[in-house]
Amino acid sequence: MSSFSTFELPSFLSDSLKRLGLTTPTPIQEKAIPEGLKGHDILASAQTGTGKTMAYLLPLITNLTKDPQSKALILAPTRELAAQIQEAARSLVSGQIGSVLLIGGDPMMKQISNLKRNPRLIIGTPGRINDHLNRKTLKLHEASFLVLDEVDRMLDMGFSEALKTIIPHLAKERQTFMFSATMAEDIKKLSLTYLKNPQLITIGSTREPVLKIKQETRHTTANEKFPTLLEELGSREGSVIIFVKTKHGADRLAVKLSQQKHPASAIHGDLKQRKRDSVIQDFRKLKTRIMVATDVAARGLDIPHIMHVINYDLPQCPEDYIHRVGRTGRAGMEGFALSFIAPEDNIKWRRIHNLINNIGEAKSGPRTDTSSHKRKKKPRPFDSDKKPRSFDGKKKSRPFDSDKKPRPFGSDKKVRPFVSVGAIAGKKKPSKNNSWKQQRSAYKA
Repeated sequence: MSSFSTFELPSFLSDSLKRLGLTTPTPIQEKAIPEGLKGHDILASAQTGTGKTMAYLLPLITNLTKDPQSKALILAPTRELAAQIQEAARSLVSGQIGSVLLIGGDPMMKQISNLKRNPRLIIGTPGRINDHLNRKTLKLHEASFLVLDEVDRMLDMGFSEALKTIIPHLAKERQTFMFSATMAEDIKKLSLTYLKNPQLITIGSTREPVLKIKQETRHTTANEKFPTLLEELGSREGSVIIFVKTKHGADRLAVKLSQQKHPASAIHGDLKQRKRDSVIQDFRKLKTRIMVATDVAARGLDIPHIMHVINYDLPQCPEDYIHRVGRTGRAGMEGFALSFIAPEDNIKWRRIHNLINNIGEAKSGPRTDTSSHKRKKKPRPFDSDKKPRSFDGKKKSRPFDSDKKPRPFGSDKKVRPFVSVGAIAGKKKPSKNNSWKQQRSAYKA
């Protein structure tokens, strides 16, 4: 296996890698870095925790040093991932290249002030990048490098329209990297729009977690989930991240755990950015052992000491299971993943099982068409030669244009013609051709 010294990297990058203790590239880095240094576009996928961030940062920063006027834009789907990318970039550049973080939740004026310093490495989320473009506080015409990280998540979160408005602001001649943990057909179609003759790099299976993650399940009920969780936490050591499906559920579970002498903090999309950063930093620095999270923390969160991932609630989308579980077992370390399965979760778990075992196709998102399993009747064309059937399944001999009177349902007798009440009482029967007034007069007579 090669080492980072075999790549033609600037001296400050080589020094930074040694300082960080990084000597041997991971498989995705070994494949992607040489192609990126050659100036090729890259479409890459690999399992979570395999070093994708370094795989694009090293060639990107190297190419920036070769062109002092150029800039780079890195887009990430979540604030946490964007902040983590900037932290990784800062650890590499050592002040050689200025960077700025543009994400929602941060003060706009602070970001505008940082942009006035003319940073060359711009990292952010699509929504906030668009805000700055609309305010004309950000100019990207010199950005000749583009990175779309976790592009599959961007599409899931509906950022495809935001990308369409951002891309035209960049330089027409540019190098583009697209990295993802999964490789769906819609991503390949997107690559045809933004990439030119890309190098396709796929490392390992994108449908299952890394092999060093031990996956377990426990069948329980909704009422027994919390006692079961307490039992599992008591028998496990190390940092734990617990995934739930709702923001309110995250807050409530964190409070219940703290009351049971298991101090926990919650993180979700409704928290202010400062609070979200504080929760992650406390968890990263081991000030808290347990973090309860929604899927906002399922992507890009790189904390090596996470030993256990517990799916208290199963994800709605099968692919999110892979990303959740990928928070443990980082950088070749051993990890454990436990999923609680209640009776109402059987369909979700079957789809997850089918995805990671490559059985058929697991559709994303909850199934909403509950009638698809029912047998549907095919409509008969209007010019069909088939005779209509009665309710008892027998064929009727009467054609559609028959002059015969219809029979009432369930009766073998013919329908009697209309007879007025007066006629029944022995009065004169009104003629069929008489008007309604004449029939009324005959009845009164």
